[in-house]
Amino acid sequence: MAKIQPLPAASSPAPPSSTVEGQQVYTVWMKSLVFNGNGCTVYGADGGVAFRVDNYGCRGGREAFLMDRAGRTLVGIRRRSCFGMLRRWEACRYSESGSDGGEETRTPWFAVRKAPGGGASVTMHGSGRTTYAIVGGCSRKPDYRIIGGTDGAAVAAVARKQTPAGVVLGDDVLTLTVAPGTDHLLVLGLVVVCGLMNRCL
Repeated sequence: MAKIQPLPAASSPAPPSSTVEGQQVYTVWMKSLVFNGNGCTVYGADGGVAFRVDNYGCRGGREAFLMDRAGRTLVGIRRRSCFGMLRRWEACRYSESGSDGGEETRTPWFAVRKAPGGGASVTMHGSGRTTYAIVGGCSRKPDYRIIGGTDGAAVAAVARKQTPAGVVLGDDVLTLTVAPGTDHLLVLGLVVVCGLMNRCL
């Protein structure tokens, strides 16, 4: 499968943020691998496709799916309301059950609601309280943070990608940095929600 970077990962200078042990850095290209589709593609540190997202409806539609590189659905996200600040997105995890893996089950996972004054709050299913928050991700700007945990520290950050020479790429090519010990699928699901909020997907 084609890689997004022209040089092998071993010969490419490592980004400064990769010096933190256990931290993972992805490249998010806000383009779908499906012809005339709406979605984005997530590349790993080696330049290969790690995940892909597709919204099979119109841009800014009601539903999107996060899949692995083979096209297996991992997370589904659906908009539940369409009244401005009352908009709410709900996510469920997909898993295969049965010995042959042929039956697919969906489990409610988290919900995201736009917060007054910008940003969004994230509630895990069954918790009834805000667990994470998206800071700056609802303003159509490509830079934002996801904070959470007991100390409210940043668990992930999204920013426009820079080349090793310091050239800032377009606002459809982003760097996603995930802190150690963070659920990568959860973070990627929240990135998808931000794309839906901003009608980028």
